[in-house]
Amino acid sequence: MGKLWVHKQWLLVIIPLLALVIWVSASFLAKESQPKEVFDGLPLSYSYLEKESPGKIRLHMMSVSPENIILRAAGSPLRQVAAYGINGGFFYGKDLLSIAIMNDIPVSGDKKAYGSGWFNAKYPRGTLVWDGETRKLSVQVASSGDDLEVSDRTQYWAQGGISMNLQDQGLWQSSAMQEHLPYADELRMRSGLVYDNTSKLWLIVTPSRCTAGEFRTAILESVPGEDPEGIFLDGDGSSQMNASEAVLVGDKRMVVQMIAVGGD
Repeated sequence: MGKLWVHKQWLLVIIPLLALVIWVSASFLAKESQPKEVFDGLPLSYSYLEKESPGKIRLHMMSVSPENIILRAAGSPLRQVAAYGINGGFFYGKDLLSIAIMNDIPVSGDKKAYGSGWFNAKYPRGTLVWDGETRKLSVQVASSGDDLEVSDRTQYWAQGGISMNLQDQGLWQSSAMQEHLPYADELRMRSGLVYDNTSKLWLIVTPSRCTAGEFRTAILESVPGEDPEGIFLDGDGSSQMNASEAVLVGDKRMVVQMIAVGGD
């Protein structure tokens, strides 16, 4: 009788605990599936490619026409944003420390205001610029939107980062040092923007922890196209991607700015 009573007491404890575990697991799975629901119905105006380089760096890549890029504020982990794309430039707190300009308007505040996206804070840095009139991409080393060379101030976008110098093996490391690429020699998740001689643009994120040099080499080995050029973006936990094929969350941190894919 005593043993039976003990067993019943254990059941009274275990059954509620099992119910709690099942409820928590179901809630977690529901949250994990949320991005798929958020992205339902969005136009797929990109092509997706996933490749592993010979150095075992796995690249997740979205190929986009530059005219379909929308630089926008995020203010949350990207998985909570109903848009395809990747993280943008460097930030501190809520202040954007990299250029992020659409048609001469910074994406995160007033024109020429600190933290708005008008400046590459502290240092001139590699900035990828789309000139909508000439329909050409370029990397320009700039401190602010005032430095950018474009044909029409109402038809361009500019995303700040750090120059990759993919066409100059001897220059890239010294240039990265001058532009103060953070944690270049540490194993970190990485992200970047790369284009080729036809102005095809690739939004790239790797969850593989690698140095900046290893990431750059993987890009040269794995990204399609001739004469590539590009920039490093913010990295490590900020390396995030929203795609129908893959959601990369980094460390789930809030990012201030996003490179989003628009169009039909």
